Amino acid sequence: MGVREWLMLVALALVWGGSFFCNELALTTLPPLTVVLGRVGLAAIVLTAIVYGRGERLPTDAATWGLLLVMGLLNNVTPFGLIVWGQSRIDSGLASILNATTPLATVLLAHWLTADEKLTRGKVAGVVFGLAGVAVLIGPAALSDIGQDLAGQLAVLAAAVSYALAGIHGRRLRRLPPLTAAAGMLIGATVLLVPAVALLEPNAWRNFDAVSLAGVVGLALPCTALAYGLYFAILRAAGATNLLLVTFLIPVSAILLGAGVLGERLEPTAFAGMAFIALGLAAVDGRLAAWLGGACRSAWRAQRSGRGRRAGA
Repeated sequence: MGVREWLMLVALALVWGGSFFCNELALTTLPPLTVVLGRVGLAAIVLTAIVYGRGERLPTDAATWGLLLVMGLLNNVTPFGLIVWGQSRIDSGLASILNATTPLATVLLAHWLTADEKLTRGKVAGVVFGLAGVAVLIGPAALSDIGQDLAGQLAVLAAAVSYALAGIHGRRLRRLPPLTAAAGMLIGATVLLVPAVALLEPNAWRNFDAVSLAGVVGLALPCTALAYGLYFAILRAAGATNLLLVTFLIPVSAILLGAGVLGERLEPTAFAGMAFIALGLAAVDGRLAAWLGGACRSAWRAQRSGRGRRAGA
């Protein structure tokens, strides 16, 4: 990836890192599915207005809308629902680690389902480094609950697989401008969620307060409308595997935001975790192998040069 793509990836991680705080606000008086519907519905309205304000148009053919509905199902409805249900049964720290398996699922699935994102040793090493970094960053104690609630853990893992499939499926939408693709996906997710909320949470909006409303607006505007514009721009330029490295960066951004905004103390393990994540990102991107190769070549040349001088003497 180039500098522009890396900057967009970091920006996406910062935006999504703040979604945890907005979720807490929204859930004070609103149930989960209603929060998700408010998030994607409001974001869909805003992005659609922006698309038309820019002189663009939403697609009109049934085939493209079919792709967008599947994208909304894979990238919004399914993972959001699974993660909310899973986090009702397991701790958030363990859920974050399990969610960070998304790049691993993407690397494996992309190898089988795409022609140009094949598995390499660098990608595998990068995913391993990244997962280790997330585990260290969040804390080893989060791993102590593994195996205690298998259903909740499988739900979060299934959400990671759904995100991976969404990243791969989204490649089919690369011909659309990023904001148009994001608006269409969110419209599709809204269409799918409306009947579910009407059936399961019909009276949810009657008791909401200003705090929950602020949380939903925060989720909808920066954490969804802005975020998915970046998402499709990165997907278009860098591919599914590089895009979903963002799941390694989200815990980093959340912890740094907590330290910078709320004055929370950074533990030494946080810096170790960030270092592992940086190594993982460099390995997947190919930079780590290039650096190591360059260092080895320089050392070999220096060694040969030293031998030549000794031989000449």
